[in-house]
Amino acid sequence: MTEAEFLTATRTFYDAIAEDYADLFHNELAIKPLDRAVFAGFAELVGTGGRVADLGCGPGRVTGHLAKLGLDVFGLDLSESMLAIARRENPGLRFEQGSMLELDLPDGSLAGAVSWYSSIHTPVDELPSLFAEFRRVLAPGGHLLIAFQIGDEPRRHDRPFGHEVVLDFQRRQPDRIDGLLRATGFAPVMRMVREPAPNETTRQASLIVHKPAER
Repeated sequence: MTEAEFLTATRTFYDAIAEDYADLFHNELAIKPLDRAVFAGFAELVGTGGRVADLGCGPGRVTGHLAKLGLDVFGLDLSESMLAIARRENPGLRFEQGSMLELDLPDGSLAGAVSWYSSIHTPVDELPSLFAEFRRVLAPGGHLLIAFQIGDEPRRHDRPFGHEVVLDFQRRQPDRIDGLLRATGFAPVMRMVREPAPNETTRQASLIVHKPAER
């Protein structure tokens, strides 16, 4: 089966920049207390009774942070170069290669899922399928945390760190993402919109939703 063009472009981009990206964002959470608060709230909602997937984990910094909060978490990413860094930096955690759109997980097998700025390379018309896949793998009552940059136009990264690659980073509106998640069958729990941190250029959003328990 032929891979979607946007998946190939995303993998190629991050394979090329993995080491530079990991170095640049290595201590990013240390300067973002509100993001750390979101992770802490998510961890408390999920609890310690089930597995959590960090989907689009990149170099594994969020995966490692969630593990320190007590979650049974593993990471998944398209880029083998990113996964190599994640495994090197988090030797006690599990990381797998794969696509968020086709998760190799049984229905209802996760207590929680995180998509921390990893849906931003998915075209808008593919988001319903992506969110449906997230919902499929979550157990009833499970929680999803998703984060993204706020805006209406994509930001193109052309030749980052001098590498011959290019990729668009899609910015989204919280109301639009909230509506798509609701349409997929999720129920809202939390929405945070914050102003840009010193190393950011636009406002940021994070949403926590849950899969309602079946009656």
